[in-house]
Amino acid sequence: MTTTKHHFLIATYPAQGHITPARHLARRLAGACPGARVTICAPLSAFRRMFPGAAAVAGEERGGDGDDAVAYVAYSDGYDGGFDRAADSYARYMERARAAGERSLAAVLCRLRAGGRPVTCALYTLLLPWVAGVAREHGVAATAVFWIQPATALAAYYHYFRGHRDAVAAAAASGDPGAQVRLPGLPPLRVRDLPSFLAITDEDNPFAFVLPEFGELMDALERGGDDPSRPPPTYVLANTFDALEHDALASLRPHVDVFAVGPVLSFLHEADDAGKRALPPPRDVFDHDRNGDFLSWLDSKPAKSVVYISFGSSSVMSRNQVAEIADALARIKRPFLWVLRKDNCRDGEDDAAIRSLAAAAGDAGAGTVVEWCDQARVLSHPSVACFVTHGGWNSILEGVACGVPLVVAPQYSDQGTSAWLVAERAGGAGVRAAAREADGVVEAAELARCVVAATSGAAASRAAAWRQEARAAVASGGGSDRSLTEFLRRIVAEGGGN
Repeated sequence: MTTTKHHFLIATYPAQGHITPARHLARRLAGACPGARVTICAPLSAFRRMFPGAAAVAGEERGGDGDDAVAYVAYSDGYDGGFDRAADSYARYMERARAAGERSLAAVLCRLRAGGRPVTCALYTLLLPWVAGVAREHGVAATAVFWIQPATALAAYYHYFRGHRDAVAAAAASGDPGAQVRLPGLPPLRVRDLPSFLAITDEDNPFAFVLPEFGELMDALERGGDDPSRPPPTYVLANTFDALEHDALASLRPHVDVFAVGPVLSFLHEADDAGKRALPPPRDVFDHDRNGDFLSWLDSKPAKSVVYISFGSSSVMSRNQVAEIADALARIKRPFLWVLRKDNCRDGEDDAAIRSLAAAAGDAGAGTVVEWCDQARVLSHPSVACFVTHGGWNSILEGVACGVPLVVAPQYSDQGTSAWLVAERAGGAGVRAAAREADGVVEAAELARCVVAATSGAAASRAAAWRQEARAAVASGGGSDRSLTEFLRRIVAEGGGN
């Protein structure tokens, strides 16, 4: 297949949980299509954090991965200085970001075309359904959403908007998180296993804006049949693999052009090259910890001894939750690496209390606390025994691909679905931690119980088996590798490169 005319542009939402998988996908596409151009289009606020010191403006282009595989370009979402959750609402952000983003992305596409680098396929992460329309208006042949949540969550959203809204709403209104919901092609799910946004019944909820965004996306994804008035459907590249989510993928395929291409993780494809060239820099929106060398610290620990704790890039730990984790660590008596972001708390008094608790936990035991780190390198380290996570899908896939047993403490969005998959569908690759209903805090005794279960020999064996499944999927000729090849064949057929 000749691919020199391919130009993939991946537009992303300004959050670490979107930027990280977008970067992995960019490098995967570059590897699968030698000679193709791949450009990540990030909001200006994120672009400036990814390239510190740059006086970036919308439309600015940069290389940034130490090679020619991936380029970066900035667009404006109307919040070039960043979004302040304390001063503005998410709903207002989405409204303003759509208007500003449509104008700015259109200008980016025009500039690339004028420079002889027209985009042939526009991809985008979640909460950006407007990207497809802008791309088509500017002659882009194909569009695709990069689904960075479980395919089970996608299936739940799809069926919710296709005749099952009342059933989900009734179960959610019962107030029972264990209330069962049946959706086509999926095993029975409880309310707690569904994306939390589906349980929103109050229009004043600050996240009420999310459902209309997903509804618009489902409309874009659904095949139009023989209706010539409908635009061509948007493809779905799902960051999952068939062995993990066979039922969900099967329930979607009669309605949506979905390609399971995961786990999309650069280290699965570039690790063999590590001795020949440096892996790409993280380009995170958070600064990596500068107070110590966490990798050297891990090197000093015995194999399968360390408990790694991180609640991702957006979840916030309350003072109570930090206290319970510190208590659990004291009970477990294992070395630990704990990520506690600088922006974990916005109240100065609470922040000081939280950091005091975390520091005390580190001083009292064999642990260390960092503000941010390279999670893939941590999970790949032989000293790590288990991963206590909020259940963000990026974290779940990294843990599964590295063969690390998981303790999942979900908070919101798709995290409950991730926890269900890990604990009940992935052959026990991890356990789900039960939280208090009153405040969502996982108590120390429960967390300690889960860590003991996750660090057992049985859990390690199951996690190792899923590591093999994940890596087999993306290996040459594996299910996800074949799926990506088929997606690229479709793009060529539609005129998106030849």
